[in-house]
Amino acid sequence: VQLVESGGGLVQPGGSLRLSCAASGSIFSISVMAWYRQAPGKQRELVASITSGGSTKYADSVKGRFTISRDNAKNTVYLQMNSLKPEDTAVYHCNERFGARDYWGQGTQVTVSS
Repeated sequence: VQLVESGGGLVQPGGSLRLSCAASGSIFSISVMAWYRQAPGKQRELVASITSGGSTKYADSVKGRFTISRDNAKNTVYLQMNSLKPEDTAVYHCNERFGARDYWGQGTQVTVSS
């Protein structure tokens, strides 16, 4: 399984970005997909997750601003990020999990700055 993230970049506070994560392999539709982020000097934290059935969870810090979604036909998971804040600056990693299988992408940098 390979996970390839895209969509990161530099954005001003209050702006929006949409991250995408394209997954290879045949287990995408039955996997739990998630986005994590890691800021400099901080531990990696869960941002949002979505089950195979579409149930979602969010970190308190992003509730109401971020939306995770998935397209099983395209083996892709998305993270729509609105009302971005400087504290959202981090490397965002895609994660795919099914049972004991756990896969990570290389990450995409998101920088929120004026």
